[in-house]
Amino acid sequence: MTLSLFLACAWLVLANVLAMLPSRDNHWTRAYALIALGLPLIGWVWWQNGPWVALLVLLAGASVLRWPVLYLYRWLRARVS
Repeated sequence: MTLSLFLACAWLVLANVLAMLPSRDNHWTRAYALIALGLPLIGWVWWQNGPWVALLVLLAGASVLRWPVLYLYRWLRARVS
């Protein structure tokens, strides 16, 4: 297992632990921090392991951060139409 995949797995564990802790702002500041850490990590996974593995990591991250992805989808859909 490459270092980038190990860190991606650690990111997923961290995201799940942070989701279990209570938050006053519905976890949005944690989501922003996880996104800021996750995007370069996906690029690193792509560089070391290829696009298919990076796509799997991206889908795993999107399943954890489903509300920011849903709001991004709604925002993009409103921009297009």
